[in-house]
Amino acid sequence: MKGPLGFSPQDLWQETLALQRKLAEGLKVLPGVDEVDYGATERQEIWRDGRVVLYRFVGERPPTSKVPLLIVYALVNRPYMVDLQADRSLVKGLLAQGEDVYVLDWGYPDRSERYLTLEDYLLRYLDGAVDALRRRAGVPALDVLGVCQGGTFSLCYAALRPAKVRNLVTMVTPVDFHTADNMLSSWARAIDVDLFVDTLGNVPADLMNASYLMLKPFRLNLQKYVGLLDILDDKQALEDFLRMEKWIFDSPDLAGEAFREFVKQFYQRNALVEGGAQIGGEVVDLSRIRMPVLNIYAEQDHLVPPDSSRALATLVGTKDYSELGFRGGHIGIYVSGRAQREVPGAIHRWLREHDRG
Repeated sequence: MKGPLGFSPQDLWQETLALQRKLAEGLKVLPGVDEVDYGATERQEIWRDGRVVLYRFVGERPPTSKVPLLIVYALVNRPYMVDLQADRSLVKGLLAQGEDVYVLDWGYPDRSERYLTLEDYLLRYLDGAVDALRRRAGVPALDVLGVCQGGTFSLCYAALRPAKVRNLVTMVTPVDFHTADNMLSSWARAIDVDLFVDTLGNVPADLMNASYLMLKPFRLNLQKYVGLLDILDDKQALEDFLRMEKWIFDSPDLAGEAFREFVKQFYQRNALVEGGAQIGGEVVDLSRIRMPVLNIYAEQDHLVPPDSSRALATLVGTKDYSELGFRGGHIGIYVSGRAQREVPGAIHRWLREHDRG
């Protein structure tokens, strides 16, 4: 007989037995779990400036594209979310389509790099990597894929150095930082960033991770670990889970001055929308972006709400602007099964449609 909560003592007893069996099987599986890492695709170092390294991904066959595709990732996480594992890799999907794929790895800043600015990241490191890659490929301009904060960087760079960017793809990229549903922005606007950076110097990675986890505290701090019980007896699923956890918590500290600039200009002043953004004294005017743009956003994104990304449509100067909404979240757009089927092919088709020889 069911009780007022919808289950009987027998139901509870059966659930307890099932949990015991799951734990017992898990104790057998856990010793056999392999050391996990991310970054499934072979890569070669092409260029370096200090800790910042440009890598080329090596596919199973030579690329058919003559123009390199440079992935620009965020500073706040390692870039290998785009190449997490063999069956969850945006990079492998792009390589399979014939793209020649590169990624800029920002490295792990230490205390000696506290005073790096956005000018250093965009007009020294990113511009240096672009120039090295243009020389290597013998082309005047590259295709650029900017991801999350790296998308914001790519927009700024394309506005400042438009002749060096042939086609621009942005993924889950914040543009309007003051949309009503942007909880992270609401927090960032409320902090005294000068006091924050002057006190801490570089921003600790653990502090940033804690902030992201608190955006969905129940799901990201409790629910996923409760759900871990369901896969304890599945070695592959357990390794997949641990690989994601390792990526999440293997985050770099953030250079203090660059963090100060980014928060003030974009989160607090919303300078891409309101105007007045500057990198190294140069004004960032998104209307100077006249190359084709493909803007991909995630429809259930809790870090970069869709409206934040879609604001780009009215700001760029190009008439060749396209949007693609992905049914998923901020991480799912890289690693979900649907993403593997849809996203690399969509990017490749768009690039080929805009291949101007």
